[in-house]
Amino acid sequence: MKVSKAAATTARRIFRMCQTGERLDEAKLSQAVRKLVDAKPRGYRAVLHALKRLVRLELDRRHVVVESAEALDEATRQRVAAGLSSKYGSDLTYEYKVDPDLLGGLKVRVGSDVWDGSVKGRLDRLAQAF
Repeated sequence: MKVSKAAATTARRIFRMCQTGERLDEAKLSQAVRKLVDAKPRGYRAVLHALKRLVRLELDRRHVVVESAEALDEATRQRVAAGLSSKYGSDLTYEYKVDPDLLGGLKVRVGSDVWDGSVKGRLDRLAQAF
């Protein structure tokens, strides 16, 4: 869907109003969407579409994917979670995946930030150096 500049601007304003500090307040967002749908101003569907995109990006920014060659024990998971929560805050959601192709180490993705400490990643970087 093509979103006009006015709709995108309105969606950004609504999104900023729904934040408490730097975190998205779901109650405020729900109330704002309800008011928008009830009022049905001109172009409200485009505003909702742009707002949905902003919320999805915010949720992706708070989601952590940890990949390892073998399943991680609980102590390792807690160490990873403690390190990431000190940097990004405590309201992160975690997803743990097992990828035997990594050979060893961890690959951590938080939003658009990626840390590749896997053996496969190191070998790939070494191969690119030659």
